[in-house]
Amino acid sequence: MSLSEHHFELTVEWTGNNGTGTSGYRDYSRIHEITAEGPGSINGSAARPFRGDNDRWNPEQLLLAALTQCHMLSYLHVAVQNAVVVTGYTDTATAQLHVNSDGSGEITHATLRPRVELEDESQRDLADSLHDAARDVCFIARSVNFPVHHEPESPTA
Repeated sequence: MSLSEHHFELTVEWTGNNGTGTSGYRDYSRIHEITAEGPGSINGSAARPFRGDNDRWNPEQLLLAALTQCHMLSYLHVAVQNAVVVTGYTDTATAQLHVNSDGSGEITHATLRPRVELEDESQRDLADSLHDAARDVCFIARSVNFPVHHEPESPTA
């Protein structure tokens, strides 16, 4: 495999057969397990509005998590390239899901609110501007078909 191509693999197993399979919309659980060699498993379900288990991760949360993780990792990379020393990073991200009348739906947008702590606060303007560069190199952001907004917050907020 070349350095420019990478393969990712995981397994999703539905574990929500309550004894009658999908005999009716309310007759089965949406619970499932996501596993990959190395990191282990994630307990998943549908979101609560779709008859899911609120104590498990849902696909929409996992998509937002992947997007947020990718942006953070891309941001840390471009910070190094620009000699900006980041000492802390927290992001409280949101995504909006629109459900159509036919039951289909899509994420319409996501908003990342990174709170970046810096070794040198005089670099704040440069540090905030690096979110654009991070978006440009983030694999996940480049793969989704909805807008991803960035609203950097002050670490003192």
